[in-house]
Amino acid sequence: MEKIVEQGLLYDFYGELLTEHQKKIYEDVVYNDFSLTEIARENGISRQGVHDLVRRCNHILQGYEDKLHLVERFLRVKENVSRLEELSNNPNVTRQELVQEVRLLSHQILEEL
Repeated sequence: MEKIVEQGLLYDFYGELLTEHQKKIYEDVVYNDFSLTEIARENGISRQGVHDLVRRCNHILQGYEDKLHLVERFLRVKENVSRLEELSNNPNVTRQELVQEVRLLSHQILEEL
């Protein structure tokens, strides 16, 4: 997965567990695409301090994911829902095949929740 997308997903799921200061800096880097120098100047800290804080936040957020696997589970559910949508739009799938696939995919989705 592309790093910026991964950072965004991790932040979406676990960002509220960071301090307000960490959230502000992390959002500026990941969502606002500010440079480390811009963020450092705005917050009265060094560029290296911003870099270290972002690395620490990445480590913290990845640690939560390693323990809870919420992003991983979300992506699997999203994949299964996409598959359901594909099946429902495919005129070549028989009703029996559709029912069988829907049952299988819905079972997989329920297992993730």
